[in-house]
Amino acid sequence: MIDSAKHTGQYRRGIAALLLFVVCLCFANEARPAEVIVVGDTRLKPVVEVIAGIRSSVKKEIEVYAPSETRAGKLSKIVKQEGALTVIALGQESLEEALSLPPEITVLYTLVILPPKTSRQNTTGVYMGTPIREYLKVIDSYLPDLKKISVIGSPEVLEVLDHSNRNHLMTYRARNAFDFVSIVKKLKKPDALLLLPDISLLTKTALEESYLFSFRKKVPLLGISKKHVRQGALFALEFDPEKVGRRLGSMAAASLEGKVFAQGQALPSQNFSLYINRETAKKMGISIPEEMIKIAAGVFP
Repeated sequence: MIDSAKHTGQYRRGIAALLLFVVCLCFANEARPAEVIVVGDTRLKPVVEVIAGIRSSVKKEIEVYAPSETRAGKLSKIVKQEGALTVIALGQESLEEALSLPPEITVLYTLVILPPKTSRQNTTGVYMGTPIREYLKVIDSYLPDLKKISVIGSPEVLEVLDHSNRNHLMTYRARNAFDFVSIVKKLKKPDALLLLPDISLLTKTALEESYLFSFRKKVPLLGISKKHVRQGALFALEFDPEKVGRRLGSMAAASLEGKVFAQGQALPSQNFSLYINRETAKKMGISIPEEMIKIAAGVFP
């Protein structure tokens, strides 16, 4: 009886020690510092997809914070508490906070249409705006009959996205949505009208005028999103968030190994999803080759 009680007591003490060890281990894991901090609103699908791509490329500890948790200088305190070396900002609001961090902290960014104008060292990222040359590659490969392409954009957007050097690209500069609509109404009949991701120009009225011009003149509209294709654009190239996340993850891994990024480095996306509206093509007498259909992420209707 005495031996039994003794063994029972030892067994209980052993269990208690094991539980204490597990609890300590859990708390140690919770307190483990994050070398990479990601700031983004995880209620948004593109943010979730970018984060998934980052996690697949970075094997270090990552912590995700909402933009609301990092406002008014709180991001700097979080970086110090975590001992983070790299911050990945997803979206304009997150990026604005991150740019105030000291330059020894690497700042990477995406989910912004155009790169920020900043003198901050050790800052780079992938912007969402699709360069015009990417549309021209698709046209040259699959729709060579579209020779005269009109494109309307603000000087700031065109400066970043227009490096095409194509003779048949007719570029028009607009300062606001009123200018945009005026230019659309005066266009001679081009082979296509290409939209650019410019929120200062693409108001509801400007988009409506673009669709009216397209349908009345039978000029295909080249959109910037799947939504535009659903609404009648011939095709669009859309930024691929998860692949961009992998690219940012590779940059973050390089920064943790000591790489320092130069001032003002900014990269366009290298991966796009193609969406096509086959009904629009049919109505405008445009033949979409089967090879183009095969590479599309979506074909409407």
